[in-house]
Order: sequence, then C-alpha cells, then structure tokens
Amino acid sequence: SSHLGSGWSSWSAGLGRLRRHSEQRPAAMGRVIRGSRKGKSLIFTAKTRLRKGAVKLRPVDFAERTGFIKGLVKNIIHDPGRGAPMAEVVFHDPYRYKLKKERWVAVE
Repeated sequence: SSHLGSGWSSWSAGLGRLRRHSEQRPAAMGRVIRGSRKGKSLIFTAKTRLRKGAVKLRPVDFAERTGFIKGLVKNIIHDPGRGAPMAEVVFHDPYRYKLKKERWVAVE
C-alpha cells in the first residue's frame, strides 16, 4: 500500500505542474498568420541598397501650365525592385541658368 500511495502523490504533483503550465499560457490553435510573421522578421524587408532613386514627375510650373517644356533623355537605367526601366531626363530650368535632372518611369 505504501507503493500505491507514493505513486498517487507523484501523479498529483505532476497534475499540479500541468495545471500551472496551462494557466500561464493559453493553448494556441492553428498557426500565426503570414502578416504577423512578416512584421516580426528581418528577411521580408525590401532590398533597397541598390536602388537608383525616387521617381517623380516635374513640378507643374508656368511653362507646363501654359504649354510644354522640352527635355532630353540622357540615360535609361534599370532599377532593381521595379518592373519598368527608369529614364533620366534633363530639362532647362525655366527660372535660372542651370539644368534640372529628373527621373521618370520609362513607359513604352
């Protein structure tokens, strides 16, 4: 009977440990959704080290409001992480004696 009593006490002690463990953290069902996993990790971030620069249109000034302005395409470059190539277009500044270089998306 002493053997039966010692087994019972060890079983109840184990049950107490189980109960304490389940109270600390609720049992999770399923898996963590993809958006949550992407927010946590560093491997899903965009590789921006080799990017060429921001692509913008010219600001709408007097020359573009009243007509058009002539530019010269200097270079067509590939930007990693972008589907279309980029064009470097040079314009004469309408107000000062200098050239303005803009980067556009080179569509067809």
